[in-house]
Parts: sequence; structure tokens; C-alpha cells
Amino acid sequence: MAKTVHRTCTLCEACCGLSFEVEDNRVVAVRPDPDDVLSRGHVCPKGVAMSAVHHDPDRLRTPVRRDDAGRFQPISWDEALALVVERLVEVRRRHGADAVGVYLGNPIVHNHGALLLRKGLMTALGTRNSFSAGSQDTSPRFAASHYLYGSSFAIPVPDVDTTQYFLCIGANPLVSNGSFLTAPDMRGRLRALRERGGRLVVVDPRRSETAREADEHVAVRPGSDAALLLSMVHVLAARDRIDRARLERSAVGWEAVAARLPTFAPERVADAVGVSAATIERLALEFAGAPSSVAYSRIGVCNNAHGTLASYATDLLNLAAGRLGAPGGALFSSPAIDIVEILRRIGGDGHGRWRSRVRGLPETLGDLPAATLAEEIETPGEGQIRALLTFAGNPVLSTPNGRRLDRALAGLEFMVSIDIYVNETTRHADVILPPAWSLAEDHVDVIFADVMARNVARWSPPVVEPEPGERADWEILLDLTERLGGGPAGIPWLDRVLRAARRFGYRWTPTATLDLVLRTGPYGDRFLPFSQGLNMRKLRRAPHGIDLGPLQPGFERRVLHADRRIHLDAPPLLAAIGVLEAELARRPDPEELLLVGRREVRTNNSWMHNVPALVAGRERCVLLVHPDDAARAQVADGELAVLQSRVHEGSVRVRLSDEMRPGVVSLPHGWGHASAAPWQRVAATQPGVSANDWTDDQWVESVVGQSILNGVPVRLRALS
Repeated sequence: MAKTVHRTCTLCEACCGLSFEVEDNRVVAVRPDPDDVLSRGHVCPKGVAMSAVHHDPDRLRTPVRRDDAGRFQPISWDEALALVVERLVEVRRRHGADAVGVYLGNPIVHNHGALLLRKGLMTALGTRNSFSAGSQDTSPRFAASHYLYGSSFAIPVPDVDTTQYFLCIGANPLVSNGSFLTAPDMRGRLRALRERGGRLVVVDPRRSETAREADEHVAVRPGSDAALLLSMVHVLAARDRIDRARLERSAVGWEAVAARLPTFAPERVADAVGVSAATIERLALEFAGAPSSVAYSRIGVCNNAHGTLASYATDLLNLAAGRLGAPGGALFSSPAIDIVEILRRIGGDGHGRWRSRVRGLPETLGDLPAATLAEEIETPGEGQIRALLTFAGNPVLSTPNGRRLDRALAGLEFMVSIDIYVNETTRHADVILPPAWSLAEDHVDVIFADVMARNVARWSPPVVEPEPGERADWEILLDLTERLGGGPAGIPWLDRVLRAARRFGYRWTPTATLDLVLRTGPYGDRFLPFSQGLNMRKLRRAPHGIDLGPLQPGFERRVLHADRRIHLDAPPLLAAIGVLEAELARRPDPEELLLVGRREVRTNNSWMHNVPALVAGRERCVLLVHPDDAARAQVADGELAVLQSRVHEGSVRVRLSDEMRPGVVSLPHGWGHASAAPWQRVAATQPGVSANDWTDDQWVESVVGQSILNGVPVRLRALS
């Protein structure tokens, strides 16, 4: 019998509500849910194609082991898990706990079970060699929030639905559907902004899809966002447009920052930014003069040479203009499951608590920069990574100098991957443990509830039942953790309690754990029988979610420093200003182009290119080049050309486009599937090239050591 199941999409940060039609345990149709409390009927092509991933014939259904010929052979769960634990324990016994590395891919943030088991797994392994996709594009934002507010997840959210002036920097929300801004249907929201008389200004080296909708596009030079934002703050300070008394009541360290601002006067940074001094000054005064305004920055800012400083400067501009915590400005969410409070309780927040072995780069939120992964595998000595566990990640395509990492993985003593595909990374695994995947599991919004444009709470049931023998992600992780001697909490005393409770029939599950967090949270029922507060049972009875209201003004509740004030003068941030000051004097090489990334609405990192509907049509993995740059390189539209960086030289197809700022070229992220072609037949038809073959693993951001993926120096020439 057919049934309809309402569920949150877990493919991107928009978290849209979907309706699935299911017959005989198979999805036959996917539609937007018009009654979803957050998305109200919006959906993108990825969401509609979600069932195609679940039913993909190339998706792994049973554990496999790689034989000596490189073929993957099915094995049983017990055999696979026993082998994995045996080999990990052996490596740890012979070389120490840090000889085991872990890489966690982007899908973990959409998986509450895996998130809750992360601490337990890492405690059981005992290693500090943890890496994640987050160290590629979010560590700067986390570090900036950590130093400013005392919590990495205290992240201001643009009040996009009421603001009158939206300054969008290094972001393309019409394609990404928002990032650190969970706001489905950004096209509709931004059009509503303009219809109510508001203004949209997009700062980006490419005239992106969002920039085409804007009132103004400012074609900034890649990597200069921090200088632009600090220059705007300087203008406000010089023009006496800052309420200093209010600023000093709510923050400490303003004088230390103000003393550095003259270096960033518009006339001094205009050449480096690529924007005239007059335009910088005008933008600053427009921003401060609007009835309400908000500055929002994201991937393009996070992934450049000054990502942490630029993220910090975004908040500094909002604060200086009186927009932080103000309606129509940058507000903080009040989520039902509060990740800020959870991290405060378990002590999982921080930056720089330990450093990588080879280069001494700092951790952020427990992860070392992924730029160090290859060298930590290759470099002999105590703590050298000899075994690796990957979870839902493809670092060969997503980390810098991916070819180096590809070679390094081949030299590991042992590798295990928890993944639904054999891809460019997991092809090196000795064992792959495939989960049942998202549609066969329930789902609770955790991470993205912290950055939603409106406070909502939702629980999603499984859409389909797992096939016999299939296991959820969290069941695989829990089994591994317990076989390694650990427990789900990763807190020794609590794990002892949980083990004792099992004798009385208690079984730990992630959703039951979140029920406890929900009931004791800000909207919870506190276990009182007649309370109107939330619990998981109430969420289950609300298939479209529960609306908890708009974001509230003020920011004090999200400032966790002991003095309850925003800290503007953290030493790492002041040091980063010094790094930027020194770079302003650098003159660019006239023969050099700067490579930036991009994404399209039909792609999600590297793992949806095996869905026919999402890769059909024109070739997408092309290098966008301004006609003037193409003429200098003697390259014609549609031709293959040679692109060269410090770490790689390879051919790529060129598409001429006047949407690019001269001197800047763009290649999309997530392609390069030739090595996985035997296992992903659709992706094999359009393999493309990996943009991260050209990015440099030795060139990293100064505060968090993150890879620099935007503004990479390259040269272009005709294919001889």
C-alpha cells in the first residue's frame, strides 16, 4: 500500500521539507512539502533526486574487503567488524594511539546519530589525529566565534526576512541555499527584500547567480575581503558613525582594534582590494545609514588566505554599525536542541588546544587542518598515521593537493571507510562498511537549527525500512566503539552507567539521547506530566515540524565569556591583522591568475555525480575565464588548456565568461572521478577534473591553518 512520509532533506544546509511517496518499500515520487514550517514548499533539484541516491545500483549494500587484485569482495558484518577492530588495535599497539587517524566528511553534520557518537569513537581510539571536511570551509568561522563570543557555535544569522540592506560577501545563496544561514528559497527571500524597497549588494570576484539578482555587484579581488571589511569599519570610525559608548559596554578590546584601522583606510587598500576608495567609503556609509542592514559572509571568505580575520571583520562591521542583535541585522537563534549548551557541558569547544605533529598547525573544535593529512601519513616518526578511518568523506577530492593525498593513502598499513560508495578515497580502503543511508534512518535537526532564519524543531521518520542486514550509520559506529572498549558517551563514568543499564534492557539510541536534551532544553517539558513543553513524542506528532517563532533581538545570551562581553582583541586575531598588513604591500605578478571555486545547484560536493538527472546536459566541470585573460593566453572558448599551479599542471576545458573579474578564473569543486570510474558508472561518463589538484597543501590560513581554496595563484596557457 502506498504511503506518504514527510522528511527533512539532508543534502544541504537549507534543510527543506520533502514529501516521499513510498510503495513496497521503494520511493516512487519526491515532492516539496508545502506545509513544512521552515521551507514552505521550496525544494531544489538535489532534494527531488534524493531517492535516486538511495536506489542507486552502484551504492554498496554489504561490507566489502579489498583483495590483492584491488577488487572488492563481499564479507559478513561480523567478519568485517572483527577485522577492522583487529587491525586498528594492532596498529595502535605497535605505534601508539595517534598512529590511527580519522577523517569525517560533510554528511556527518546532517546525521544526529553519527554526531552524538563522535566523542565516543574518538575517546575509544584515543587519537588526536582527527580531520574533517569542516577544516576545509568552516574552521575560520568557528574560531572567530570562539574568540569573539566564547563559543564556536555562537554564529550570527542574517535577519534576511526583515533587513533593508543585505551585504553578501563571498557567498552565493541562490545556489548554496544558504550556508551558516538555513533559509530555504533564498531567491524568494532576496526578491522580497528588493520588493519592500531594500537593497542587495554582492561582493564576489564572479558575477554569480546571486550577484545577477543584486542591485550592485562589487567585483573584489580574491582574498581581500578582510581588508575591505576592516576598511569599511575604519570609515565608520573616522566619520564618527559608531556609538562608542554602547560598543564599549558590550565589548572589550575596541581600542586595540581601532588603533590598527588607519592602515586599512580606503585609499590605502583600494589597489589590493580591487575596489575604488570612493566605492568602499560609499558602501560603508550606505550600510550604516540604512534603516536596517546586515553583513553576511561565507565560503568565499572562509576559504581564502585571511578566512578567520574576514569572518571576524564581518561581525565587527555588524557590531560597529549597531546591527549585531538588532532587528534586520545579525541575530542569534534560540534552538530547541542547543549545540552551544551541549558543547559547554561536555567541554568539546575550543581552538589551539593541540597541534599537528609535522607543521604544528592548531586544532579547531577537535579537528586538525585537513591540509596536514598527507604529510602526517608520509612523515616517519612517533605519531605517524599508519591507519585511517574515514566516515562519509572523500578527501582525495576535497583537500588540497589531492594527488599527494591519493599517493599517501596507498601507503597506509590499514584503512577502513564507512561509506555508501567506492569513490576516489574509499578505493584505497581495505574494508568498506556501508550504512543503510539517510532515508532508512530517522532524523533530527541539530547543527543547522543553530543557524536557521527562524526557530523551528522537527523530527523526521525513516522513509523506507532498511533491507535485511543493513545497519544505520550510528549502529556501525556504536559497534566499532564498543568493540574498541569504549562507549557512546565518550565520558568514562557515564559509559559505565550505560553499560550497567544494559543489564536491565536499556539500549542506547541517539534519538532517545536527544529526547533527554530536548526535554531539558529551553523549550522542554522538564519531564513534567502536564507541561506544554517539547519532547520527542510531540515532535513525532508534528510531521511538518513545530514553529518556535522568529529570531529574537539581542546577543547577550550567546556571549559565554565570563565577563559576558564580546572580546575583540584576542591575540590570534590581532596577529592576523598584522599578517594582512604585511600582505597589503605585496604587488601581484601580472602573469598570475587567481583560481577560485564555485558550485552549482545540482551538485553537492563530490558524491551526487552518480545521479543521472543531476549530471545531464551541458558539461559543468569547465574553467571560467574572462575573455581578456583568454586572449593573453591564446586560448579559445571550448578548448582544452593547460592550468598550472605550484603543485600541479594539467589540462582543463575553458569556457569564456565576462562574469569573471579579469585576472580570476573559476573551477567547480567536487569533480575528478576518473579513478573511481569502475565503481560509479554515471560519474564515469563525466569525470571532470578536481579543482583541488591545483590547490597547495603548504599554503594555509594564518589563524586556523585551513587550506586556502580561493585565490590560488595559477597560470594558463594554450595546450600545445
